[in-house]
Amino acid sequence: MKIAVIIVRVLMGLLFIFGSVTYFLNLIPTPELSGNLKTFNDGINASGYLMTLIKSTELVCGIAFVTGRFVPLASVLIAPVIVNILFVHLFLDRTTLPIAIFLVLANIFVAFSNWEKYEPLLEAK
Repeated sequence: MKIAVIIVRVLMGLLFIFGSVTYFLNLIPTPELSGNLKTFNDGINASGYLMTLIKSTELVCGIAFVTGRFVPLASVLIAPVIVNILFVHLFLDRTTLPIAIFLVLANIFVAFSNWEKYEPLLEAK
């Protein structure tokens, strides 16, 4: 079980590191978007800061997942990003939906493997 957690955690981390590095270094040209996905993407880019914030969060959490440090914190920080990735691919562009589903399941798996770290946060006082 411990090896499975490490494999899933590292794969998820590498996926986030790859996505953020390619964004910051412009390694892959942006594909031509259309329809609601283009509108959504234009809105995020129009804010001027949101995509940079998202990709910075992905980079920091990806590094945490790969190194194995601060994994419970990284799992919590990346959860809203993963939910948004899932909803974008579910409602706007289903071509890469399997990757989004993998991220959701992987984050749930990593979170449950660190459940003892979350228990004190959920105690009623």
